[in-house]
Amino acid sequence: MNNLDESIGEILLNLQREDPDIFKKLMKKAQEENPELFEDSIDEENKKIDEYNRRVDEYNKKIDLN
Repeated sequence: MNNLDESIGEILLNLQREDPDIFKKLMKKAQEENPELFEDSIDEENKKIDEYNRRVDEYNKKIDLN
């Protein structure tokens, strides 16, 4: 089961990097269907990750313009 957890985690990380919108939709659906798996601290952590990803996207756009 540990290998499966690691594989799923890796897939989710790749999805988050490659298609953040789909990742958000997937996580929202998972939270709606399994709210017991999500705690307030996880939501706060996700907000920090979203903010970090937004800043990275802005930085990448600036680089692409140059």
